[in-house]
Amino acid sequence: MTIEGFCDPRFAGVRDAFAWCFSQGLEHGGGVSVVADGKTVVDLWGGHADAARTRPWRRDTLVNVWSCTKGVVALAIAMLVERGKLDYAAPVARYWPEFAAGGKERITLDQVMSHQSGLNGLAVPMDEAGLLAWTPYADALAAMAPLWEPGSRCVYHALSYGHLAGEVLRRVDGRSVGRFIAEEIAGPLGADFHVGLPQTDDFRAAEMIEGPKASEWVDIVRASPFPHACDNPAPRALAPNDRAWRAAEVPGGNGQSTAHALARIYG
Repeated sequence: MTIEGFCDPRFAGVRDAFAWCFSQGLEHGGGVSVVADGKTVVDLWGGHADAARTRPWRRDTLVNVWSCTKGVVALAIAMLVERGKLDYAAPVARYWPEFAAGGKERITLDQVMSHQSGLNGLAVPMDEAGLLAWTPYADALAAMAPLWEPGSRCVYHALSYGHLAGEVLRRVDGRSVGRFIAEEIAGPLGADFHVGLPQTDDFRAAEMIEGPKASEWVDIVRASPFPHACDNPAPRALAPNDRAWRAAEVPGGNGQSTAHALARIYG
């Protein structure tokens, strides 16, 4: 199988490791990119973007980057803090009054951004449609009481993180988190990154193929003391290859990006 793209000779080990993953059958298709000190030093891709192996992976192939989306959302919040529109130490209810329900009036933005809000999942059942529609999921977060004492520990907020941060952003800026990222981050950087993928770009999205150990990971999470982060809606209820998923804004985990775009933003 051919690995395409560019690799600075100083990073030859990255190319070798990337090629090895394919030679061992660990990768079906993918890309890897590294930006160091503002310069692209690795930008490689190979394999296929679909299970049937009819679509070669290209430099502009988009992939669901899951929780890498959270870092871009955190950058958006940091920009609003820098502009004086948000304060990490302020209670979330200052910006989102309904959030004060259920004894949450003292939860701070800092606690939300550091996975300490006690809202790592929902207290009421939620299906994928409610998650994708935004308002039902955000309203459920606003209405509930914390699942544990805020600030007492860090517990991964797998899906809720994006809606918590995104709703705060929407309340103070007026734009959705996807639009903010497009206009303030991805656009200025020339980064091919999307939260809410336009239909015109859907043909570039790689098909997500479940790995052999995916079910084991789900079982581990469900057996943990804090399973709520990933079970409402359950992972099996999500359909990341569907147009509805790609079109929606789920800033906790449905960013669509090329490898280079993600490296450009993080770099």
